[in-house]
Amino acid sequence: MNWLRDFQADIRRFEAYQKGASTLVLLGMHQGLWALLQYRIAHALYCSCTPALIKQPLLAVMVIWQKLVEVTTGISIEYRTRIGAGFYIGHYGNIFLGAEVVIGPMCNISQGVTIGVSGRGERRGYPKLGERVYIGANAILVGAITIGDGAVIGANALVIRDVPPNAVVLGSPSKVISFKGSAAYIDPES
Repeated sequence: MNWLRDFQADIRRFEAYQKGASTLVLLGMHQGLWALLQYRIAHALYCSCTPALIKQPLLAVMVIWQKLVEVTTGISIEYRTRIGAGFYIGHYGNIFLGAEVVIGPMCNISQGVTIGVSGRGERRGYPKLGERVYIGANAILVGAITIGDGAVIGANALVIRDVPPNAVVLGSPSKVISFKGSAAYIDPES
């Protein structure tokens, strides 16, 4: 089961930041893991070849579960969102990930982040994030944009244009300030 493998990778990311904490403690204390567990199961069901007669009622149950997680944690992850393994939600609260958002593996996200649909014409759509992207608190990423591998989106940034790999962006609208990349943010040992 791919969802279980991906969720185990998520747990390993949380363990890397919480040295010495048991998996049970992490599952009990981190709302980000609650939201990721619900998302991983719902997304696996959504992508499965389960007959529609069974799948549709189960997806309805998943939506109810997702709403309960959203009310409890403030984290809303649509089951159609695509998130790579090893996703880390640093702090819970006010996080929204839209239905067609694509997030690569080993990414970090902070509280207050919105990643969703916006734009007009060919710019209308959802963001696609590469691998090892770090998103700071209260950042907003909207529209048919691409965020390159290893990018850093600073706190309170408004990102409405593509971000090159390893770029660090700040501001509203965001501007590239360096190309130092995300290693220091993604790897707790850095």
